[in-house]
Amino acid sequence: MLRYQRGDREAFVLLLRRHQAPMFNFARRFVRSQATAEEVTQETFLRVVQRAAEFKHEARFTTWLYTIARNLSVDATRRQRVRAHASLDAPHGQQGGALLDVVRTDEPRADASRAAEWSVMRRSIVAAVDALPEEQREVFLLREVADLPFREIAEITGVPENTVKSRMRYALERLRAALADFEEYARALR
Repeated sequence: MLRYQRGDREAFVLLLRRHQAPMFNFARRFVRSQATAEEVTQETFLRVVQRAAEFKHEARFTTWLYTIARNLSVDATRRQRVRAHASLDAPHGQQGGALLDVVRTDEPRADASRAAEWSVMRRSIVAAVDALPEEQREVFLLREVADLPFREIAEITGVPENTVKSRMRYALERLRAALADFEEYARALR
């Protein structure tokens, strides 16, 4: 970022290559729409260009970047709530929710019953994450998808680090309870 602030345009290309996919993945899970996530990602990097001079090197670039993406995602989520109609881009049918693209298996699909069980489990994971209260889901996604430390999540969300840790703990407890039916299935796979 320092190079980009000094006028090196190639440095922005490097920042874009390095952070575009993780930023899109975070936004996609946050807003639950591919089209909206693409808009959020594009707007995030547009803001990086527009506000490059505002970036202070006291914070990590990723913290600043995720703060921008989070704020844009919150705004997009609010706009989606106002709209009464369903998006044509919204996942439907057996494809499930947005996390389905990330939850994959390397298992061979030879056993049809195991494949069906795995499909049900994947949809259940997506539903369980989507059902989390917004504050818990946000912390869970920043921690597990963006792989950010609690300290950075606290900076991004503007709440104390202990609050972030509590939200994560509550999110994990809710997910554990929601997915308890699959605990025995997971043990059988081991």
